[in-house]
Amino acid sequence: MAHVLLINTGGTIAMSEDHTTGKVSPTRENPIRQQGNFINHFATVTFVDLFNLPSPHMTQAQMLELSNYIRDHAGDYDGIVVTHGTDTLEETAYFLQLNLNLSQAVVVTGAMRSSNEIGADGMANLRSAIMAAAAPQSRDQGVLVVMNEEIHTATYVTKTHTTNLATFQTPTFGPIGLISKNQVLYFQKILHRDYYPVKAIKKPVALLKAYAGMQADIITAIGASHYGGLVIEGLGAGNLPPATVPATEALLAQGIPVVMVSRAFNGVIEDVYDYEGGGKQLKQAGVIFAQGLSGVKARLKLECLLNAESQVDLGQAFAWS
Repeated sequence: MAHVLLINTGGTIAMSEDHTTGKVSPTRENPIRQQGNFINHFATVTFVDLFNLPSPHMTQAQMLELSNYIRDHAGDYDGIVVTHGTDTLEETAYFLQLNLNLSQAVVVTGAMRSSNEIGADGMANLRSAIMAAAAPQSRDQGVLVVMNEEIHTATYVTKTHTTNLATFQTPTFGPIGLISKNQVLYFQKILHRDYYPVKAIKKPVALLKAYAGMQADIITAIGASHYGGLVIEGLGAGNLPPATVPATEALLAQGIPVVMVSRAFNGVIEDVYDYEGGGKQLKQAGVIFAQGLSGVKARLKLECLLNAESQVDLGQAFAWS
């Protein structure tokens, strides 16, 4: 039987609802430990409480601590499962993808409903995650997100609904596999895995979303602050309002890289339009177009690239993610 390391970091899967007030919060006893006796049917599981945090409390420092813990202990296990709050789950999963280069599967999961709510999904998701982590066919698949009996790659998955159990989706590409009864089934394989390990985040990266009528002041403020880079969720295929262009060019002149993704939910980014603020002119000015990434993922990737021990060509790194 496979040996799986189960690392708890907190989140709704480790919380309970107060039925008198409706409030959901961490409890003294982790529900996973109370209700999780069934998990040893699918693998020999070693349980570790690393954090007990709501996911909005997760920082890059804690993501790095989690990554280091997994790297230090992975050799003793056939797979690793991380339980996490769903609000920032996709960010932690992608950070692990960028910082780990393991053959063993690293599977991140969570819950949309706390342990004592009607229709609680935590134990079902945990079961699926352990099955995926223990399965031999999950090796060399990178970091995975398993929720609602679907297997997604950490690079592309995103939370799409505030409360629905099927919130985690992969726009454009879809999941790469499914959990069906007692089977782990893959029907896609990720073609490219990035690996840019870091020891500390000394150059943080800001994230802005473009909007109609956007002015230059907020971009100028980025240049006057301590940020090492900027990611912009641009309009359409990668365009900006014209008032923001001089400030964007000023950032580039300061040596602060600017990465463009689209604020659109689906599709890929392209430098098509040749007008002031259009993608063609922005790319010619030095803005880097990031293929296949959301804003939050591009921000994490740029942070890892800027803080990596060895220098990396940013344009080449973002050519396709």
